[in-house]
Amino acid sequence: MEFNKWLICLLVCIGSICYGQNTTKKTALSELIISLEKQFNIKFSYAVEDVASITIDKPNASFTLQETIAYLNSKTLLNFKALDDRYVTVSLLNKTISVCGIVLSDEKKSRLVGASVLVNDIGRSTITDKNGKFSLTNIPINARLTVSYVGFESRQFSANELFSAQNNCKEIILSTKNEELNQVLIDVYLTPGLQKYLDGSTVLNTKKFGILPGLIEPDILQSVQALPGVESTNESIANINVRGGTNDQNLVLWDNIKMYHSGHFFGLISAYNPNLTDKVIVSKNGTSAEYSDGVSSTINMYTKDLVTNNFSGGAGINSISADAFLEIPITKKLELHISGRRSVTDLFKSPSYSKYFDRSFQDTEINSDSDQHDTSSDFYFYDYTAKLLFDLNEKHQFRATIIGINNALDYSESRITNSNETQSKSSALSQKNMGYGGNWKAQWNPKLSSNFITYFSRYNIDANDYRVETDQRLTEANEVLETGVKFNTHYKTNDHLNFLFGYQFNETGMLNQTTVSAPFYSSTKKDVLLNHALFSEVEYNKNNSYLRVGMRLNYFQKFEKLLVEPRINIRQKLSDQFALKLEGEFKNQSSTQIVDFEDDFLGVEKRRWVLVTDKDIPIATSKQGSFGVEFNKDKLNIEATAFYKIVDGITASNQGFYNSFQYTNANGSYTARGLEFLANKTARQYSVWVSYTFSRNDYEFETFIPPTFPNNADIRHSVSVGFYFNILKNLKIAVGGIWRNGQPYTKPIEAKETIQNGNNTLVNYDLPNHENLDSFMRLDASLNYNFNLSESIKASFTAGVINLSNQDNVINRYYKVNPNDRNDAIQVDNKSLGLTPNISFRVNF
Repeated sequence: MEFNKWLICLLVCIGSICYGQNTTKKTALSELIISLEKQFNIKFSYAVEDVASITIDKPNASFTLQETIAYLNSKTLLNFKALDDRYVTVSLLNKTISVCGIVLSDEKKSRLVGASVLVNDIGRSTITDKNGKFSLTNIPINARLTVSYVGFESRQFSANELFSAQNNCKEIILSTKNEELNQVLIDVYLTPGLQKYLDGSTVLNTKKFGILPGLIEPDILQSVQALPGVESTNESIANINVRGGTNDQNLVLWDNIKMYHSGHFFGLISAYNPNLTDKVIVSKNGTSAEYSDGVSSTINMYTKDLVTNNFSGGAGINSISADAFLEIPITKKLELHISGRRSVTDLFKSPSYSKYFDRSFQDTEINSDSDQHDTSSDFYFYDYTAKLLFDLNEKHQFRATIIGINNALDYSESRITNSNETQSKSSALSQKNMGYGGNWKAQWNPKLSSNFITYFSRYNIDANDYRVETDQRLTEANEVLETGVKFNTHYKTNDHLNFLFGYQFNETGMLNQTTVSAPFYSSTKKDVLLNHALFSEVEYNKNNSYLRVGMRLNYFQKFEKLLVEPRINIRQKLSDQFALKLEGEFKNQSSTQIVDFEDDFLGVEKRRWVLVTDKDIPIATSKQGSFGVEFNKDKLNIEATAFYKIVDGITASNQGFYNSFQYTNANGSYTARGLEFLANKTARQYSVWVSYTFSRNDYEFETFIPPTFPNNADIRHSVSVGFYFNILKNLKIAVGGIWRNGQPYTKPIEAKETIQNGNNTLVNYDLPNHENLDSFMRLDASLNYNFNLSESIKASFTAGVINLSNQDNVINRYYKVNPNDRNDAIQVDNKSLGLTPNISFRVNF
């Protein structure tokens, strides 16, 4: 026991001695100077305030005077200079030091290779090495350094901030660059990852996306339907109605490539893979003068645009499809991003697939559940993207993008007739959209930048229907070819004012073809349209005011026609809580879709793209204005917006009438006016919202009787509620519901449901769109769980249910002549999705 006491005492003493040897007490510089004056018999000349707060380790006692002065210079920001053997001056003037730093990104804290470091005023510069590190020597102590990297916000530092006597390099974190003027107004809008900009546009940030009711992934075009004023009357992303417009009135851009097709499963699933999508910007009004086409809205999708030099990726599978994506660094300045997705219905047919299949192919020639004949169908889809990113230097970057979307259907049918004869047919349908894009961004100086964009888009839909017994083959084709070039120049006079000047050229060609083999019939129509545009705008943002005013001049070479389109977007903050907003725009559209319910593409896809002719199909033009009030306090956001929109130049064949106007050619307009309201309360763990839209939407066709009647997309009242909650750090739940009025439809005249028109019997319709379907109601829910498989691999499991209560919703109703009784009309109801579950598993690394 006595031995143990002595052992403990010995260890304590040894530890104390070791600690004392390894802990050097710093000395006040003022005291050290007095000591050195005595040691070397010299005098220091200095200002007391310059040395008052500085402490330093004592130099080695064996140092000479010159070594001591060099030591003091390396350990302090003061300049020690020996005038002679007697006097040494101490000052802050003409001091040069060595600086170093490590530059990191704000997201993954990855090291940024090739970042620029500029010493302002003296013109010296360097770049970071493969470890993201830089160092500079002989830098004036009062110099300022700017650290910059393409795609990130630049930062400035004084030289003494980057000086370290212990040679420990400072970590410099650069934030991802956002639009400098168009700042984020609301960071969490309904759910994490949805944001709102000052100009009123809504942004979906897929990397930060939380969860929305019913969704298992950030489906881009499904998510935008959570916004007030955005509906889908037939529950399809192929038919998004923004403030009463038709789907073809939405301009859809993918990395500046105009897209003519947006959905898989003929509209039930977005065709755009969200995993390489960085953000999606949705504008309903007050659009930048840079954009035209799309008289109802602009949906602008951007993929990841930064060279990070990190290998990363992910993969996932759900009950419909599987996908994967990779970000592959090739060199320090070159990177490749690729993604792919394909349906897995070849391997197994899940309950979700069956629900989607029945919903997509109801009321078509594709009948998967018939007891009267044998059928066989093979349906699949896939999409892929690739993007090459090259940063020449900090001022020039080049991007090349490709996207491919494909839906394919093969169908065969055989049946036994009453005379015991076998009738057979085989059908095939292919729907594709390919896009290629290039982009050169240049930052000529801190004020002047430019962006050169070029793209090519190709859309094809082809159908083949062969009947064996008659040896008759029907083929149909619709093709769109578009080439575009755009040049933007931005001039930033200061932090608050930015000017945009630009030019755009588009060449669009469209083909529509129908061929019948027996008896032979062929119809081919081709059209080409050239469009030139000049645009300019000024954007101002300072203190409580935001203003964007622009003008676009469109010239259609074929028609020798000039359209002038002014744009305005104003937001004025009245106090810390209240703000007013005013938006307005003129827009045009030179391509549209016509709808043929009887013949087009097996009845699965009923729309064809056509170009305007300025006669039978005029250029569609829109005039829209909106005024709103916003309230923001303690993360409670309340906004109300009144809007008025007139779209002129629509055609009857574009609207898809199920009434007496179905086969009539006429030009007209529609007027939509209404009020959008949203209340959204967010907190650290939850978000709850309620939105309401009142809208009245009427057609006007002068040649119709009556000339004015409700629009097919006239949804007077629409209410959406939702709740998002972070149960645990890695467990989220979202529940929400939709209620809206049923859309209008036209009934036959009672007791006289059909009429004879020559040799044809037609439904005898009453007043157009005079009736409404029963109200639409749906409850959705989603659950998401995140966990780590390892330090570098993250995984997530998501389950979602659409129409949780299995509500029986009719989304469209029309009538056709009863083949067994020509005096009778049969009612045909198209139903929405019933209870549809889906699950997803993803890994990311």
